[in-house]
Amino acid sequence: MLYRWDGTAWSRDTTFPGASGSGWLGKVQFVGDEVWVFHSGAEGGEILRRSAGGEWSVLTLPQALWIYQDFAATAGGAWVVGQDDNGLKVLHYDGSGWSTQSVPDEVAYVAGVTARTADDAWAWADTSTGTTVLRWDGTEWRDARVPLPSNSNVHTILLEPSGRATITGTQYSDGVPRAYLMTWNGHTWHTTHPPLGDTYTESLERGPDGALWVPVRSDRAFQSKYARIQGSRTTFSYGPEREDAIDVKPLALARTGSALLSFGTVEIYGSKPVLMSERLGG
Repeated sequence: MLYRWDGTAWSRDTTFPGASGSGWLGKVQFVGDEVWVFHSGAEGGEILRRSAGGEWSVLTLPQALWIYQDFAATAGGAWVVGQDDNGLKVLHYDGSGWSTQSVPDEVAYVAGVTARTADDAWAWADTSTGTTVLRWDGTEWRDARVPLPSNSNVHTILLEPSGRATITGTQYSDGVPRAYLMTWNGHTWHTTHPPLGDTYTESLERGPDGALWVPVRSDRAFQSKYARIQGSRTTFSYGPEREDAIDVKPLALARTGSALLSFGTVEIYGSKPVLMSERLGG
């Protein structure tokens, strides 16, 4: 299912290619005035593109993969990472056609990819010696030589137009997890450990207030909970109260104008979980 917010209300879009068939929709990316959505259907993976005028078109992948791990798109470039019968695949679209890209030999698995521009994409991957961060410079993928904490993984990388990059993940010490956050200012990396415990921070987002926001496990069944990270300080706040709710799970955040939107599920007593959205500001 695909839902669209027009600034006033949500409506379901049933006009996209494959809407009546089986399959699933993945990450949504905004590329200029277009919306790009990854879609896996009966015939394999493809990218659905919606123009500013509302017309849909399909960008077909050059081959099918048996695992589609992640997708990223920006003006002039798109990447799909996953695996086929021969192992790791990184598919790249340069605006005119597809190619298969190579990564450093020690990389066994690419867990995620994100892009700021067609010549500046980042990925996080597994190697025989642990997790590493890769960077595409317009020519090739290289080890970005990010000094990740020991015994850690990467949940996501947040790239911003200013050149700032933020990496989040979990570090394990004697089996005990703790969150870490690394910020790149264009020159050096700075690492902090916000009090998030074992929170999975994939949905990290920069809010309109300039702080970083991430959903965390709530201690109230009828309200969601969020962490706000500003420098070395972390504060927590709750979403709106939901009558008769027994579980509220925000799963993704998105910034739009002066508002921060949150999406996830809510389970009302006696019913199954349903989709929900919340808004801060705006």
